[in-house]
Amino acid sequence: MRLVLVRHGQTTSNLVHALDTAEPGAELTALGQQQAAALVGDLAAEEVDVLAASPLRRAQQTAAPLAAAHGLTVLTLPGLREIGAGDLEMQQGPEAVARYLDVAFSWVGHDSPERLPGGPAGVEVLAGFDAAVSALEGHGTAVAVSHGAVIRVWLAARARGLTLAGVRDRPLANTGVVVLEGSTADGWELQGWHERSGAEQPLTGTGDAGGAPRDALGQEPPPGH
Repeated sequence: MRLVLVRHGQTTSNLVHALDTAEPGAELTALGQQQAAALVGDLAAEEVDVLAASPLRRAQQTAAPLAAAHGLTVLTLPGLREIGAGDLEMQQGPEAVARYLDVAFSWVGHDSPERLPGGPAGVEVLAGFDAAVSALEGHGTAVAVSHGAVIRVWLAARARGLTLAGVRDRPLANTGVVVLEGSTADGWELQGWHERSGAEQPLTGTGDAGGAPRDALGQEPPPGH
């Protein structure tokens, strides 16, 4: 199966670098709506057989133009939602961001029992994303609209050829796209990592794709912010 993972478009919470993970979540900004519309052209070469999104509002809004263009119904899969920030919800400081990422990436490579304060454990998050991906298998090409942190943590845990440091240090901007091929049974191979439209990054997973500052969920800050 060809699996196309898409991060949602820009939201108001992205603009202030807030850990916004609870339902329903922020809506897309005007730019985010433009990014969502542009995905139709960006993914024009993909024969999309099934389209899914997390239940959070920004993911549903990002998936809507693709659904209309391909005549598909968006499947809502809870496992695609962002990693819950728990007690850190809507915090914006660098300490909260660092704590969120430290715990989330500590789950990769072993069954860490550590939870985010008031939030989920890694085994729960990864099992949920695994279940969402499994629900899409049986189709030629599946597109799943999800969120920056959970996409990167799942990639670090499940995709072959990527290092933990490489994925943690690599941004995935709004409507960034990661393409994989494989299956749950046989594993997943990275085919492409696009920061944004027309900006493909090296596939080595070495973490040298650039060090621009970004929010906790993978977003580079907007110009002037």
